[in-house]
Amino acid sequence: MNDYDPPTGPIPILLKDKDLLAVEKPPGLLSVPGKGPSLADCLLTRLKATHPGTLLVHRLDRDTSGVMVFAMNPAAQRHLGLQFEKRIIEKRYIARVAGRIGERGRFDWPLRADWPNRPRQMVAPDGKPAVTDWERLSTTDTESRVALKPLTGRSHQLRVHLAQAGHSILGDPLYDGPPAERLMLHAEALRLRHPDGGAWIEVRSDPPF
Repeated sequence: MNDYDPPTGPIPILLKDKDLLAVEKPPGLLSVPGKGPSLADCLLTRLKATHPGTLLVHRLDRDTSGVMVFAMNPAAQRHLGLQFEKRIIEKRYIARVAGRIGERGRFDWPLRADWPNRPRQMVAPDGKPAVTDWERLSTTDTESRVALKPLTGRSHQLRVHLAQAGHSILGDPLYDGPPAERLMLHAEALRLRHPDGGAWIEVRSDPPF
């Protein structure tokens, strides 16, 4: 994190109403402040400056881009928080990974912190349950494009599961991914129930890679 150099420029707004604020997080920007003044700049701080009352509901890793949803009042924050907790919200990610992966499958490998090597996480029998469904979208001789649907929300879940399977995400040095100009992981869509009335809505953001 010593090389933190967050991107500048406006944050694309995908949806805004009295309860919700959905945006496209750029890669390289923290979701919330880190420890110390050098890590104070983050998506939440920027949104609070332009949209007072913005409240955090979930996070994305610093180098992951894509859809993030925030609440605009405490009632909406509770409503959305419960949806994440009870796994009602459906998430879809797109990634470019090393090698030729199979057509589709499920990773069901528990995860816990790799304490001597924090912030790395690791597959371990004594970890917390972590489940990811995946489907190959296209492939070449050296890499594959995959759609990922995490059914749980563990830290670094997609990155660790793919690395464990031998298909690290491109641009992920923490898990031995092949070099790339960025982490090739993008939160493409969130499907959730609106806090006001419960109707299903979907917020989408096309991958930039």
